Amino acid sequence: MRGPAGTGGARKPGTRQGVPRWPAAVALLAVGAVYAAVSNELTLGPRLMLPVVVALLVAVLMGAHVGRRPLLARRVALALVALVTVAVAGSAGLLILVSLGGGMPAPVLLGDAVLIWAMNVVTFAVWYWEIDSGGPASRRRDRHASEDFLFPQIARGGDEARGWSPGFLDYLFLAFNTSTAFSPTDTAILSRRTKVLTMAQSLISLAVVAVLIGRAVNTLSSTGRAPGG
Repeated sequence: MRGPAGTGGARKPGTRQGVPRWPAAVALLAVGAVYAAVSNELTLGPRLMLPVVVALLVAVLMGAHVGRRPLLARRVALALVALVTVAVAGSAGLLILVSLGGGMPAPVLLGDAVLIWAMNVVTFAVWYWEIDSGGPASRRRDRHASEDFLFPQIARGGDEARGWSPGFLDYLFLAFNTSTAFSPTDTAILSRRTKVLTMAQSLISLAVVAVLIGRAVNTLSSTGRAPGG
């Protein structure tokens, strides 16, 4: 006997549904595209190598996701974000070396620094998205329980907490705050692995900001000395 109209085939409340992977996939493709715009002196290998590899791995990732192979999708996703992290961290290190050498024009160096800073934010947003609560395939859309992060919506409790789960924008906001304030703001970091990730993100961001400040100070000092010759 059929149930009431409109209820046939509906999911029961509280079932695991997983969350879509496409936001993080798009974010990684964007990082690859931005990496291609960074100067050759600040990239690990040819500039187009990372975007091509990212695009191929994203295709494999989404294929595994659509094919309902969550374990393969998770392994590919972790390998992909780790690869992007190495590339971004390497560019940050090269940025420091080039800045100390003084061989690159200031406008180009500052522009590259901004790009690296932005890639750092998006890359670690994907990290947080990927590891929280066992990954997107293990999370629920109607409820969120995590040993990694304590979002303010969950901390407040009540009906809002029971019906809320973080989206990619929440993890991007967390990563942005970590890169600007060098610490999370409204979201508590609970697990050791997320503490390691936030420290790594803050260190990369601090290195880039130090280059920006140092080059800006040098430019202002040079401008101030120019009239006196």
